Amino acid sequence: MGRRNKDITLYNLKIESVAAEGKSIARTGEQVVFVKEAVPGDVVDIRVTRKKKSFMEGYPILYHTYSDKRVEPFCEHFGVCGGCKWQHLDYEAQLEYKHQQVVDNLQRIGKVEIGKTYPILRSEKTKKYRNKLEFTFSNKRWLKKEEIQSEEPLERNALGFHIPRLFDKIVDIEQCHLMEEPTNKIKNVIRKYALENGISFFDIRKQTGLLRTLMIRITDFGEIMVLVQFAQNDVEVIKNLLSHVRATIPEITSLLYVINNKGNDTFNDLEVITFGGKDHIIEEMNGIKFKIDPKSFYQTNSAQAHNLYQVVADFADFKGDELVYDLYTGTGTIANFCASKVGKIIGLEYVPEAIEDAKENSSFNNISNTDFFAGDMKDLLNEAFIEKHGKPDVVITDPPRAGMHENVVDLLMKVEPEKIVYVSCNPATQARDIHLMSSKYTVEKIQPVDMFPQTHHVENVALLVLK
Repeated sequence: MGRRNKDITLYNLKIESVAAEGKSIARTGEQVVFVKEAVPGDVVDIRVTRKKKSFMEGYPILYHTYSDKRVEPFCEHFGVCGGCKWQHLDYEAQLEYKHQQVVDNLQRIGKVEIGKTYPILRSEKTKKYRNKLEFTFSNKRWLKKEEIQSEEPLERNALGFHIPRLFDKIVDIEQCHLMEEPTNKIKNVIRKYALENGISFFDIRKQTGLLRTLMIRITDFGEIMVLVQFAQNDVEVIKNLLSHVRATIPEITSLLYVINNKGNDTFNDLEVITFGGKDHIIEEMNGIKFKIDPKSFYQTNSAQAHNLYQVVADFADFKGDELVYDLYTGTGTIANFCASKVGKIIGLEYVPEAIEDAKENSSFNNISNTDFFAGDMKDLLNEAFIEKHGKPDVVITDPPRAGMHENVVDLLMKVEPEKIVYVSCNPATQARDIHLMSSKYTVEKIQPVDMFPQTHHVENVALLVLK
């Protein structure tokens, strides 16, 4: 019988680079070792937690040398919470590795030549840059080792974020550094009231308990949305809790709740009830106001969203009379942002509520040259749709992490728009899709954009031009 993984230790390995999911890479012989919590330049001993024929995974148990790219993490929950996995890595190094990730994916997966690669567009804010956070209530708080060993009575309820790969464990968050106040104040007020009044936190395994999730959104326009999910319609408890929140934090402009007794936390198919204020909030970008309801998608880094959309417009290089299709339009942010520069722009999106917001956003801003349609992209965008609405001169596409459905790619290859501006939050699936279109399109230029500092995630804009 071979040694168990926990008995395998690798000594004096130098961390060489970074990999997916925020992990780093070392090598022993011909094998790659994926390492948590280390940064390139560290020299470490590694305890192996997983061993396969072609790779191993592990974590550092001893640092012999610290990298000059390493910085002190700013959050007490670093290494436990699933977010901000790169906060121990200098921001300049983060940008370097994100840029390289984009290029590597396009060359390795896409197997395409890139005409011009611009330096990654850095985020002005590296903390407190988000406009939306979602917290989870749980009666299974993640316990530190010293807490487990303690004989003191423990509070097991928590309001915070999931532990990676442990769906039922939540790390209790006192202060999150990703959003401006009053985000932490709102979260802490709700948790304190719930604990003091004996309101039950959700048990995801048993599907019991009242409080499920908390979503907070803020805007540069000065508006705040708070949405609480409850597992049952306990009218009196809900009323008392939300009344307390409204009285304690009067600056909240949209106070909402959802009754969700499903097996998951998604609420796109559920009614959102307005307890106080409006049923939406307003954001402003480049002089355009956007209505955001609780089900709307809106880029979570507002300042970088403006920069991202400006890159899209610059890459498209509109002449003023184009017919443009904006695929996966969401609430029509890119479409409305670009509308003044084109003849007409048509936005397509899966979520009907988002399309209604997109239409309202156009009307709200007196934009008359947009049109929006809701439906599954692979079914909605077909030859009949093209015949009815016209062949696009330019296509802007900003799909989810899974990339574009093969039916969408096939149709674009048949329609042959002169330009495709492909915005992606996942360079791997972007590279896959670009490879599928490489027989007809060249990649003229790319612009990586850092939307999420302190994480390994990176956005990329690619301009594809018909050969």
